[in-house]
Amino acid sequence: MKKMLMLAALLLPSTVVAGGGSAVPSGRTIAAIVANDPNFSTLLTAVQAAGLVDTLNGAGPYTVFAPTNAAFAKLPKADLDALLNNPDQLRAVLMYHVVPGRVTSGQVVKLSSATTANGADIAIRTMNGRVMINDATVTRADIAASNGVIHVIDSVILPPQ
Repeated sequence: MKKMLMLAALLLPSTVVAGGGSAVPSGRTIAAIVANDPNFSTLLTAVQAAGLVDTLNGAGPYTVFAPTNAAFAKLPKADLDALLNNPDQLRAVLMYHVVPGRVTSGQVVKLSSATTANGADIAIRTMNGRVMINDATVTRADIAASNGVIHVIDSVILPPQ
């Protein structure tokens, strides 16, 4: 219910249509940053397949722990293909990468966990000077967006079963 209310409260986004017919957000929203960075092309495909472009283009604020293409490449191809073809499961996985609110790196390092938009908690810890989100390492922090902040991670994190 909480997710439904959060999604319902979002404003309609502004988008442009790419040559392939897919909506690509414009501006400086989380969705636009992901859409315009080639390191996030797999994440963009996943966000589109899950129907979450409007969410990540909405008012927010959100904190997104964004896996790169290399992070998605760590998943077995058959598992990634199955995930991309199951919108409900894909949505649950992607929402596990989103924390409601704008949480900067200075705030993240003071946390031991955070509740994600899918309702499950992620573990946060520092190890050898690196910030870990579950078993993923934050490789770049504090990419500012008009509707939140992005922290890049090196692995896809999966919600508990």
